[in-house]
Amino acid sequence: MDQLINFLSGILKYPIEYLPFVVITLLIAFTVHEFAHAYTAYKFGDPTAKDQGRLTLNPIQHLDPFGTILILIAGFGWARPVPVDRRHFKNPRAAGILVSIMGPLSNLLLAFIGYGVFYFLISSGSWTNASSFIMDFLNIFIQLNMMLFVFNLIPLPPLDGYRIVEDLVSPTIRAKMTQFEQYSILVFLIIIVTPLDEYTIFPLMQKVSNFFLSSFQTIFSMFM
Repeated sequence: MDQLINFLSGILKYPIEYLPFVVITLLIAFTVHEFAHAYTAYKFGDPTAKDQGRLTLNPIQHLDPFGTILILIAGFGWARPVPVDRRHFKNPRAAGILVSIMGPLSNLLLAFIGYGVFYFLISSGSWTNASSFIMDFLNIFIQLNMMLFVFNLIPLPPLDGYRIVEDLVSPTIRAKMTQFEQYSILVFLIIIVTPLDEYTIFPLMQKVSNFFLSSFQTIFSMFM
């Protein structure tokens, strides 16, 4: 058993004692993220996700095994993408942007809510009465949702940021992007499975996360 624990500790991104917090956070974060995509698409007239049982808050319908395992090991990952049929949209480009961005924004909202609870417990002194595991959970909840917000906005396929860029550019540029998409995916995979992530993705994620966390603190300090 000790050997198993030592092995897991060596490959996991987070301390093994925090693993339950990470798993619970991922169940919430991934589910809300994909539900936000599905709900937005449905409101714009696309019933594809609903017809396939993806317009739900049931985590089983949204988890991607590889993406979930990767976040435990590498610190970032993804859920199973919601199917979207753009032919149902009256304005495919505008609707496409909103559908794509609502997933990351849902994670930003979750991080904001988590930070609000965390800030309230600290500022009110309630943290002294709260169990330490609650504070640990909130810390991981905020960090992971911020990571998912920033990570999914990176303009590389298959992430949401890439889909947003596709809808922002002209049809001509979009066609050229499609031609090179397979190579872009390769670049993305190389970055996340090699030490390059320490010099590319992680510094970006850290800088953007710190900006928003600082903004959260400013907002809540005005009301508490």
